[in-house]
Amino acid sequence: MSKINNGSVAAAEQPFSLKAILPPLLAIIVGMIMVILDGTVVNVAVPELVKYFSSDLSTIQWAITGYTLALAAVIPLAGWMTDRYGSKQVFLATVTMFVLGSILCSVAQTSSQLVLFRVIQGLGGGMVAPIGMAMVFKLAPIERRGSIMGMLGIPMLLAPAMGPILSGWLVESVSWHWIFLINLPIGIVAIILGVKYLPKSEKKGKTPLDLFGMILAPIAFSMLAYGVNEGGGIGWSSTQALVGLSVGGVALILFIIVELRHKYPLLELRVFRSTDFTRGIILTWVTQAALFGSMLFVPLYLQQIRNFTPLETGLILLPQALASGIGMPLGGRLFDKIGARPLAFVGLTIISTALFLLSGITLDTSLPVIMVCLGLMGLGMGLSMMPLNTHVLNSAPRESVGRVTPLTAAAQQVVVSFAVAGMTGYLTSQIAVHTAEMAQGSNPLSAAVLGFNDVFFLSGCIAVAGVVISTVLRKPKSLGKLSGDEASAVEPAMMSGH
Repeated sequence: MSKINNGSVAAAEQPFSLKAILPPLLAIIVGMIMVILDGTVVNVAVPELVKYFSSDLSTIQWAITGYTLALAAVIPLAGWMTDRYGSKQVFLATVTMFVLGSILCSVAQTSSQLVLFRVIQGLGGGMVAPIGMAMVFKLAPIERRGSIMGMLGIPMLLAPAMGPILSGWLVESVSWHWIFLINLPIGIVAIILGVKYLPKSEKKGKTPLDLFGMILAPIAFSMLAYGVNEGGGIGWSSTQALVGLSVGGVALILFIIVELRHKYPLLELRVFRSTDFTRGIILTWVTQAALFGSMLFVPLYLQQIRNFTPLETGLILLPQALASGIGMPLGGRLFDKIGARPLAFVGLTIISTALFLLSGITLDTSLPVIMVCLGLMGLGMGLSMMPLNTHVLNSAPRESVGRVTPLTAAAQQVVVSFAVAGMTGYLTSQIAVHTAEMAQGSNPLSAAVLGFNDVFFLSGCIAVAGVVISTVLRKPKSLGKLSGDEASAVEPAMMSGH
């Protein structure tokens, strides 16, 4: 019997020991930190990248959108890859590819090269999160799942919040190239820990590959994101927006049909038959759209409007990191006792309050006010995000639980890329509208601030929609403890695919 199977049986027979799972948990966390960190370090560096490559915001923004879409494109392959090669091997291989992609990004000579290398980087890092989350989810017993996932959630929220500080220091003190080169030592540590501590898993043989699904998914996601970006920036009736939305929409419909009919789909869409799962994942999407869609714009406001340096910007964002670090373990512990609904309601209420406060910022809003808003956003994130993710996994039907992780991870990347693309386009268009409305000779920065206000107000409205949706969440029926045979059947590789 494999180490995983032995561990599963032992988990069913012996008291839970946190010490026993800390080494593999650390290996997973380091790998995930690297990938998640890279999702936000670019945010603070955007103005510097625009200047360095003599490009514009909409082009450089695709270095962010392209990265998230690349993540989404390969996430569905996680299950097939782990079945074929084993979760440990795939985890280590993707971390290695991510590091190589990071090195390429650091030597990019043009904005087009940067976007291309970011896509390569995303293709490498896409499977790290779903495989890592699956392994942690499997290691934790049901009655301690919220607490353990909360531990995993701390770096998942601290990484994007601390990223701007690290990025600001590197951009200001060294050069933007080092926001990518920093992944080299982190990646080496992750690989060493993974080789030593990650348990081996059995290979499941040659499961048929859903080829049509693999082709249709990236076409659907990338074209829809392109259409949303162009619609928000140029206009929803523009040729670019109509082509992107039409091609993406048709590809999405075909993808759904293929996945529902395929015996071994890349994404198990049939899990949406569970109303608890559907409510939970829709609320998760709304929360991610409100949060991550707006997180890009605080650094832009601070640097482009207020002329803060990248390092100063990172330090101003520090309250968000600290508050999320406080809220995450608290949310995990409370989830085990009261479930996700009250935590989602309170967390999203805090988030919406912070976003509406940010929608009133001006050219001279005091830093304490901005930092309090960021702290509230971090606290709301900490209380709501991981409880919602754990709720979604708990509410999936038992026979589908092994296919949920890649679905939720892929959906998150798509939602985030749509939010970033759509809100970037919306910001650009609103600044143009306010500029046209202002009297000649007015301060152009005033129009830009009003554009930022509009984006934060839109994000706040999305968060309010999440507050309303949170009221219909209900605690899933307990799945009970798995027997030894059942536990061994749902091993970490299975948690990230079929």
